[in-house]
Amino acid sequence: MCDHDSIEDIIEYQLKSSGLSRRQFGALTLGTGLASLLPAAAGALATEEAEVDIRTPDGTADAYFVHPSAGRHAGVLIWPDIFGLRPAFRQMGKRLAESGYAVLVVNPFYRTKRAPTAPEHADFNDPATRSALMALMGSLTAATAVTDARAFVGWLDAQPAVDGKRKMGTTGYCMGGPFTMRTAAALPERIGAGGSFHGGGLVTDKPDSPHLLIPKIKAHYLIAIAENDDQRDPKAKDVLRQAFASAKLPAEIEVYAGTMHGWCPPDSQVYNHDQAEKAWSRMLVLFNSALA
Repeated sequence: MCDHDSIEDIIEYQLKSSGLSRRQFGALTLGTGLASLLPAAAGALATEEAEVDIRTPDGTADAYFVHPSAGRHAGVLIWPDIFGLRPAFRQMGKRLAESGYAVLVVNPFYRTKRAPTAPEHADFNDPATRSALMALMGSLTAATAVTDARAFVGWLDAQPAVDGKRKMGTTGYCMGGPFTMRTAAALPERIGAGGSFHGGGLVTDKPDSPHLLIPKIKAHYLIAIAENDDQRDPKAKDVLRQAFASAKLPAEIEVYAGTMHGWCPPDSQVYNHDQAEKAWSRMLVLFNSALA
């Protein structure tokens, strides 16, 4: 989950593992050292990148678009976590583009503010900062996710670098995990692969729970679950497995041992290099098969 409890878990993990005080932890910078953490893609393609604005029914969304310099490629829509569009996600998008995809990383909070939407020196222990981030997340709904998905996928399909004959992929981190399922359900003929990384709220008891959308989805899926999220809600993975099996959809659903919620982005305080690389490699396998 991407909620108060998850943030507290991250804080306590860092305090125990690094010997930091809560004040020292609060001073840590989101994004420190990320350039050295992401390895270049094997056989990386030359890419072109741009900051773009995309018209939606609700306004103008700012986003980052990166793609191989030559040819047409399968599109991928990336939904960031609660910290939004920032250097770490631009680098993740570029790394994916170097593997042969046309990638759009969006600012999901564009209705409220343009990126960056999180403080440069994010202090998770500061109630005001935490409240601001949770308010941003709370401004988004199942309806806004679908509105945005349609606009973003439509924009991607209009780009010369995107091969409209190939299925499109979508990935989401933290709060972005459910958005991938809403995207895939709203555009089942277009979305061929989805990846949720430490996604929050994939299975809830509400009538709009993302897992209830699985019968409408045609995408193959990768769901990478943080160990502490699984400990908090151990039944969720079984519900997801049963739902995908009933829909006869391939889905790789795995709890990644030793990981904390938020372990994939390289600027995360709980970044787990080895398990993040494993999740990345599994995503590439999924895309190679489902977006061919």
